[in-house]
Amino acid sequence: MGNTDKFEMIANIYDTSERIQIAKVVSDAIREYLVDANNKNAVDFGCGTGLVGMNLLNDFKSMLFLDTSQNMINQIKQKISDSNIQNADTLCFDFEKDSLSDLRADYIFMAQALLHIKDVELVLSRLYDVLNVGGNLLIVDFNKNEEIESDMVHNGFDQVELTDIMAKIGFRDIQSKTFYSGNKIFMGHDASIFILDSQK
Repeated sequence: MGNTDKFEMIANIYDTSERIQIAKVVSDAIREYLVDANNKNAVDFGCGTGLVGMNLLNDFKSMLFLDTSQNMINQIKQKISDSNIQNADTLCFDFEKDSLSDLRADYIFMAQALLHIKDVELVLSRLYDVLNVGGNLLIVDFNKNEEIESDMVHNGFDQVELTDIMAKIGFRDIQSKTFYSGNKIFMGHDASIFILDSQK
């Protein structure tokens, strides 16, 4: 995944009050789409320090925190250990470089992770393969913002274009909506955040 080096450096100072607050808003939005999740397993994809996934731990039977940054994973391992959490595991892995044939999940959610992925279609199709039939992929990210120019990240996503890509891969029952707007939350710019739900 892109920007791993950057995340390696900021892992131990990542959990700012702003990020914690947005993570709560995001996890509440994800929770609205969960159905009978307490007997299902989830992957928090591109989990960072696990801010969103930690909020949803009690909603699932088990959760795998997955990220390309080992330092981010180390932060989560510490949280799991400190809180004596029994239903969580971690994995440092890059889906842009390879696929995992033995990984299966009922739910995959990615919160502001797609932004950092260069080959969006490749990674989404690999995640499609990970999902059990009937499983859901939930994407939370920024709406496209033409004011932002960056070599590091996408400048957000057009919900219709993203829906088209996902339909081409094979996802169905795709629905999305904007659920949050904030000041200076995306590279110093005002931005809005959408959630997209899709099923295999």
